[in-house]
Amino acid sequence: MDKNQATGLILFAAVILVYSLFFASDPQPVIEPQTTNGSTQVQSNAIETDQDLGQVDNAINDSLSNLAAKQKYGDFSDLVKGQETATVLENENIKITLSNKGGEIQKVEVKGFKTYDQKPLILFDSETGKLDYKINSTQGNLSLNDLYFVVKESSEAVDGVQVSTVTFTAIAGSGSIVRKYQLPPTGYELSHKIQGAGLESLISDDVLTINWQSELQRLEEDMGESRRKTYMNFYTADETYDYLSTGEGDDAEQIGEPLKWVAFKQRFFTTGIIAKNQFNSGNLAQETPLDSSFVKNMSATLLLPINGEVSYYFGPNNYKILKNVTPEFDKNVDMGYIFVSWVNKYIIVNLFHWLENFFDNYGVIIILIVFIIKLFLLPLTYKSYIGMAKMRVIKPEIDELKEKYGEDQTKMQQEQMKLFSQLGVSPISGCLPMVLQMPFLLAMFFFFPNSIELRQESFLWAHDLSTYDSILNLPFTIPFYGDHVSLFTLLMTVSQIAYTHFNNQLTTAQGPMKNIGYVMPVVFMFVLNSFPAALSFYYFVSNMVTFGQQYLIKQFVDDDKIRAKVEESKLKNANKKKSKFQMKIEQAMKASENNKTETKKRKGKGK
Repeated sequence: MDKNQATGLILFAAVILVYSLFFASDPQPVIEPQTTNGSTQVQSNAIETDQDLGQVDNAINDSLSNLAAKQKYGDFSDLVKGQETATVLENENIKITLSNKGGEIQKVEVKGFKTYDQKPLILFDSETGKLDYKINSTQGNLSLNDLYFVVKESSEAVDGVQVSTVTFTAIAGSGSIVRKYQLPPTGYELSHKIQGAGLESLISDDVLTINWQSELQRLEEDMGESRRKTYMNFYTADETYDYLSTGEGDDAEQIGEPLKWVAFKQRFFTTGIIAKNQFNSGNLAQETPLDSSFVKNMSATLLLPINGEVSYYFGPNNYKILKNVTPEFDKNVDMGYIFVSWVNKYIIVNLFHWLENFFDNYGVIIILIVFIIKLFLLPLTYKSYIGMAKMRVIKPEIDELKEKYGEDQTKMQQEQMKLFSQLGVSPISGCLPMVLQMPFLLAMFFFFPNSIELRQESFLWAHDLSTYDSILNLPFTIPFYGDHVSLFTLLMTVSQIAYTHFNNQLTTAQGPMKNIGYVMPVVFMFVLNSFPAALSFYYFVSNMVTFGQQYLIKQFVDDDKIRAKVEESKLKNANKKKSKFQMKIEQAMKASENNKTETKKRKGKGK
């Protein structure tokens, strides 16, 4: 309370005291009942005096309230009183509730989706979050949420499309503030223009401060996975994408350069604010609360020029939708590292959505994706098999070298290189095609866990392909495995072990290299147990199809014919000079062997 307010209170207290001494202390008249038409009327000067005192008290309170409002809000003080009403903007995809108090968004519901427990999916709510635009008035920092606006609903044509429009207007002195929202018939974007006119004498600068806070509510059943996939993304005006830390850690960053957009990205849904031009700067922060009913707490403070324009995105993390919102906004869907993201963006996503036109069962779609990809990669699979078959038919020669050179690994490797050159066999011919298939295999690690199309879609015993399929909940937790058993993961593991056993019959691998094929499926059983059922199911089907391909190729490939081709190459390359590459390899191996010999000699002298 400042000096002026204290002085006002003292003066009003003096008025009440004088009134009480000179008027309220007079002798009160005797109240006598008066009967008129059989009824009794009681008139009391005391009652009238109480009413007068009440009116004085109300007048004092009103005056004090007006004085306080004037001191705090200045020329905006007439706008802080009113009755709050709600206005709804709604289209095919989202329902947005706005309030005349502040002209601000109060609630956003995304249609067509439900939470894991089948409740309406609310992406923003003023009870668990806040959107607050502030201006620097001559009286100090002023929140628009304290002002009552006049509401006008209308429909306007924008680019030939009728859009629903809500306009909030607040007039203060000779100035005005207008907030205008527009929502098209479809989509998840809401445009917002804020305009100020005649405010020169009412504000100290032309900057708006946007405070955006949200306690992100739990939308998915798997809280751990939700928190790992929830973090804040942002994109600067100089076209640089970045994000705060993933996982369950807390993080904060002050962005001193202009920003284009900021997004609170959850696993399957995103809320974002996008500047038409740019935000001057921003302070971003996120933290993981102890309360398990919220995924994360996020906040962003952004500076925007008055008469700025922004748009909001409240919707699903659908790659095809997000890439049309604003540059790099599709980064809110994690498509993986650069060497696999192109597979997802240009092949898998388009193939997936094309199959959706014909099938509504996502388990069937996954099976078809496997068959199509395997058919596309069949030439590489065939080449890989032929490479392994060549290594298999020359196994007697390799065994002979091992017996001849024993533990002399350097000489053994040199002679092996010479043998491969003579026979026209490459030791990596069977591995290289598999390496070329790796981007497709790894792409699925990012596509299925982030595919909103699979959310709450059931298949066989899996009630939701976007999370793990538990056939047994354990009363304890196994480290690195979890507290449940995923049947699709078990099937994938068994199929991978069976395929490894079959594949070992076709190769010359021995020792650790032969056994590692049995270890890896067990490792993946632990890793994938808590991954989405769609991913484990995909790899199970992929293993079975690959097994079938290998079996069929084996029926059409004759080892005797391959041996004949190897002998032809042997005769053809009998007098062939060593290539420069082969000579360099041999020189490197000799140099390595000489280094080892020198090292042994030094150690011997040291003793």
